[in-house]
Amino acid sequence: MKKILYTLALAVTFWSCKTGSSAAGGKNVVEVNINLTDVKDDKVLVTVTPPPIKTDEVVYSIPKTVPGTYSTDNYGKYSEDFRAFDAKGNPLTVKRLDDNSWSISNAKALHKITYLVNDTFDTEKGTGFGNDDVFSPAGTNIKAGENFMVNTHGFVGYFKDKLEIPYKVTITHPETLWGATSMTDQDASKTSDVFTTPRYAVLVENPIMYSKPDYTTFNVNGMDILIAVYSPTGKFTAESITPEMKTMMTAQKNFLGKVNSNKKYTVLLYLSSMAKDDAHGFGALEHPTATTVVLPESMPKEKLVESMKDVVSHEFFHIVTPLTVHSKEIQYFDYNAPQMSEHLWMYEGVTEYFANLFQINQGLIDEAEFYTRIADKIEQSKRLDDTMSFTVMSKNVLEQPYKDQYLNVYQKGALIGMCIDIIIREKSNGERGILDLMHKLSMEYGVEKPFNDEDLFAKITQLTYPEVGDFLNKYVKGTTPIPYDFYLAKVGVTKATEKKAGAIFLKGQTPYIKIDKQTKEIAVRADIEPNNFFKNLNLKGGDIILAINNKAYSLDNIYDLIGESENWKENDPITLKVKRGGKEETIKGTVKLPYEESETFKATDASKEKLKNAWLKG
Repeated sequence: MKKILYTLALAVTFWSCKTGSSAAGGKNVVEVNINLTDVKDDKVLVTVTPPPIKTDEVVYSIPKTVPGTYSTDNYGKYSEDFRAFDAKGNPLTVKRLDDNSWSISNAKALHKITYLVNDTFDTEKGTGFGNDDVFSPAGTNIKAGENFMVNTHGFVGYFKDKLEIPYKVTITHPETLWGATSMTDQDASKTSDVFTTPRYAVLVENPIMYSKPDYTTFNVNGMDILIAVYSPTGKFTAESITPEMKTMMTAQKNFLGKVNSNKKYTVLLYLSSMAKDDAHGFGALEHPTATTVVLPESMPKEKLVESMKDVVSHEFFHIVTPLTVHSKEIQYFDYNAPQMSEHLWMYEGVTEYFANLFQINQGLIDEAEFYTRIADKIEQSKRLDDTMSFTVMSKNVLEQPYKDQYLNVYQKGALIGMCIDIIIREKSNGERGILDLMHKLSMEYGVEKPFNDEDLFAKITQLTYPEVGDFLNKYVKGTTPIPYDFYLAKVGVTKATEKKAGAIFLKGQTPYIKIDKQTKEIAVRADIEPNNFFKNLNLKGGDIILAINNKAYSLDNIYDLIGESENWKENDPITLKVKRGGKEETIKGTVKLPYEESETFKATDASKEKLKNAWLKG
């Protein structure tokens, strides 16, 4: 980010005077103004009017960590020029305590706080995992006059010991931009929105995306759905993806049945240009009534919709856990000294399992695809530490070596959910499964009633069977790898192999092509054995790929090439323009996909057919 100039500092004083008229007047409420109109140097001014302060000193903090991210992100480090004033506009003494907190002296006289917020998208270097980047769906974007991704925890903080008082947030914005959110705007103005929440935690769970209005709405079994899209070039619209989203979310609601009673849900889709100063961490972040999604705009529609199905379905199922069923660590979340729960296997794992199970349950995928997904999760989980206690990893996920194992919540965590489901199905003769367990837990606990971490296994055992408790203690709390074959055999499913098409330009994590950063040219690697695609077209190591099917490719649109290649079919005609030995050549031929043998599963025991059908379709 650019450094603040002296002239900008003067402008801040002017802005502060202009936005300081909404004093709380002694009310026990935190009033916030976020100015999205007067953006200066890619920074947004935030003004906070506090409730009455009765101490000589008060601490204002912006979160270090927020629920659902399981990472230390220090959102406060994106704020600068933090100032405090009394009612006459005189500055109060401020001391920055760390990246996220400021101490204000003579706090009884505090009338107003101002600070500037930078966005996180500008600072991203990688994927948001395994580095210091903020994961994009939990991040913020400031693109004056075009787009603002307002994940509220990146803009608004809290006063120590005042997390439970109401917030009133006023956002001024250009008339051309519209704010998509699950919150209700209480201001009829076209340039100002007012949102109120009963406490800070509710505000944090309600993201807002401002952009040119592009949204659709529909109702699914009593739930109002809002789909809002920001696509920088207009390649995609909300309308273009709504049919698939409606089909998916209808299936999800049908699958959940009585487990969920949400009345509103919002999907905010931000499509990245992949520019240096744009988002690079792709995925989604859940909230009780919303999901923020970040994906590359260069994806073909088929892949975009497929990705939306996977990530949004996962986030939607978080309605069950941890948003309904959760521990005290989540209920009373400490944003700057977080204590993590032991039960990521449930919050993320069972959620990921539901995101796959509902698709076979509702007929969106077939058995073969479901088994392939299970086999892939088993393979991926074994690349991580298969002997690490899942509860210990969860409790310590913000620290090493546990932090590096976090991604196993989507692999082994989902498989844990599968095994518990199978055990319950077997013991109940197919009558009940893990969805029934989650419904019972939601009735036992709920949004406002958390459980004690150490009590959960005993409660689950009480609600199900001793065998479930034994499984949890041995394979989730313990360090013994799970014998998946043993549990799948209970529903008549055994190992098999399948031949499937692999990626054209990648084998696992190894690319068949390389990039010259100086010239931006894409070249065929000479140091690895080429696959069938390259052999069939007689492509040689060192060949520079200039164009395919009359479309030029380079480093600037490499993601287009990778994405589009995923839609190529066997024997499709293809034309390449290459540079070989300094001379341009045209190669015409057909696509030959690289096929690979991989492990999967299939149903082989007819005597278990009824139980298998109860598992997948019950």
